Amino acid sequence: MLHKEQDRVNESSLSGFLLLELSDVRELQILHFIGFLVFYLAAVAGNLLIISAVVSDPHLHTPMYFFLMNLAIQDVGQVSVVFPKAMANSLMSLRHISYPGCVVQVLFFIFLMSSDLFLLTVMAYDRYVAICDPLHYEMLMNKQSCIQMVSAVWVSSFFYGVLHTGGTFATPFCSNDINQFFCEIPALLKLACSDFHLAEVWVLLASSSIGLGCFIFIVVTYVYIFTAVLRIPSVQGRQKAFSTCLPHLGVFSLYAFSVYFAYLKPTSDSASFLDLAFTMIYSMVPPLMNPVIYSMRNKEMKHALAKQLCLRHCFRPNFSVLVLQR
Repeated sequence: MLHKEQDRVNESSLSGFLLLELSDVRELQILHFIGFLVFYLAAVAGNLLIISAVVSDPHLHTPMYFFLMNLAIQDVGQVSVVFPKAMANSLMSLRHISYPGCVVQVLFFIFLMSSDLFLLTVMAYDRYVAICDPLHYEMLMNKQSCIQMVSAVWVSSFFYGVLHTGGTFATPFCSNDINQFFCEIPALLKLACSDFHLAEVWVLLASSSIGLGCFIFIVVTYVYIFTAVLRIPSVQGRQKAFSTCLPHLGVFSLYAFSVYFAYLKPTSDSASFLDLAFTMIYSMVPPLMNPVIYSMRNKEMKHALAKQLCLRHCFRPNFSVLVLQR
């Protein structure tokens, strides 16, 4: 009898899952839709503006801005995977997401989240070479090297996403009620009705080790960077270097700790405020803040953004192919 009931649940889960309903009050549902919409438009507009500025301004055709452009592309993709569906459900008072839609959401969310982590690591290495080994910067961070590093980030992140997605959906589910506002792996693993999901738990632990390794690499890198910056005789030079490094390290720390807490904290059978809060933080804050802290504090980027917005003078955008300057 129990097996028949599980079979019925598994058959129903093939048609879809039920996401967390943030509120059953219609006015609050509309408020949630407006909040998601404002955040989504702000994040997408900010990152698209960064992409346009880097592509159109020849002064920004350097490795640092090339990596920043890829980070902005990743941020646009990340918010587009999750929040349009969340907005639609809030607006239409729905909870449903199809089984294939849930698979695609998990695949691309993990793919883009991991690429975010790897890109931040590559950007830290770029700053390390620029500050600690400037004489070899052109040799180490040439056009070919940058393209190879970014290609490695995207390819490895995609296979990383495939691995997690396969491990998550290989097990049958005893329920289709997800205690999260999108298809998130920890919430899905709670629905597993066999021990086969332990394979995905081990994959998560191994992935956490990779993430911890990236975090340690960035911290050690910035120790060397700060040591080198403190040796700069000019106070203005030190302040400029610190203003570039500290925001990067701060956002990465927020990203890392919120993701680790969301994925490694003890699971509960019911939805909790902390589950939702930390998921909101790691899925919303970095894409929204990256354009601000990585770009708008930079004079060259401010100048390029002013051109894009025609605040100083209107100009014809140059749509030539981006070529990294040595």
